[in-house]
Amino acid sequence: MTTMLMETLQAGDVIEIKSGDDVVTVLVLLATEDALVLDPCDGGTPFVLNTEELVEYRKFDADALFADA
Repeated sequence: MTTMLMETLQAGDVIEIKSGDDVVTVLVLLATEDALVLDPCDGGTPFVLNTEELVEYRKFDADALFADA
């Protein structure tokens, strides 16, 4: 996992975001310059987040994870 600050996200990315004191894993369903539609990977309802509200997140990078394999 890599901690990112304002990297461009695209549909299909898997990220972790803080929600209160918890960390939530979400799948990016749709990404625009202004908003993200995120699907929590816990069976919950997808939600919209303004990109300006997303300050810090951790992005799953499969290429980096399996680079040594």
